[in-house]
Amino acid sequence: MKLIADSGSTRTEWALVEDNHLVQRAFTEGLNPYFQTRREISRSVRLGLPEIFFKKKLEQVYYYGAGCSSNDKKNVLGASLVAQFKTPIQVESDLLAAARSLFKTEPGIACILGTGSNSCFYDGKIIVRNVKPGGYILGDEGSGAALGRQFVGDVLKGLAPKPLTTEFYDIFHLTPNEVMENVYNRPLPNRFLSNVSLYLADYVEQPYVHDLVVENLRSFFRRNICQYDYHSYPIRFVGAQAARHAELLRQVAVEFGARLDCINETSMNGLIEFHALPIEEP
Repeated sequence: MKLIADSGSTRTEWALVEDNHLVQRAFTEGLNPYFQTRREISRSVRLGLPEIFFKKKLEQVYYYGAGCSSNDKKNVLGASLVAQFKTPIQVESDLLAAARSLFKTEPGIACILGTGSNSCFYDGKIIVRNVKPGGYILGDEGSGAALGRQFVGDVLKGLAPKPLTTEFYDIFHLTPNEVMENVYNRPLPNRFLSNVSLYLADYVEQPYVHDLVVENLRSFFRRNICQYDYHSYPIRFVGAQAARHAELLRQVAVEFGARLDCINETSMNGLIEFHALPIEEP
């Protein structure tokens, strides 16, 4: 039996797989070694997963996660998971998860639009090129965090429509000072900003929100997609933000002359298919 995990900064999806068939699925909070210590990750996994996940005899754990691009961060996750599952752990980035899920063994440009954003050119085996995402402060264009960041900035500066601003403060039970506190002093500010973007999703028909979303998606294409040979390869997306704004995303792709042929909410189903292939490793 295998355990496959796909984690963003907001949510982790876990799948127990036996003979390449899904046995059980579970969801826990997101894990990210940039924002959480080894002990915090271990605690989150132990308390969040059903007990059955720890009782099954596992051949291998395949973990794909946000923040797992460097060996140091992979080691933090790996040590946390080994302590819980007592079995071999393979830790890879959520970007490789997206590429394997979307393209299996074919080449293409794989993109993530979730709490954060990322992209790469995948040759069917490995990630050949990656435009650095930059994180929620320096990049993450098109993501929930970037959308939330821009909206919150407009709210604080009095640039957002007044009805949206008033309702935002009422729904989130926040004052301007508390907004600043959430962004600059409390844990996981990217998750807070991404949650703000969920509020905006209900108002995407309003001109202000529509333009905010579309301009964020255009920014993702300009600053990321356009750095690849995107006219020669298909482009595919995974992530809650991509799925939420799929129609607008397709419209923006047409503006850039890009061949966008797939948008999935998560990587998990594709990862299960990938790990069912005769040769799993690149």
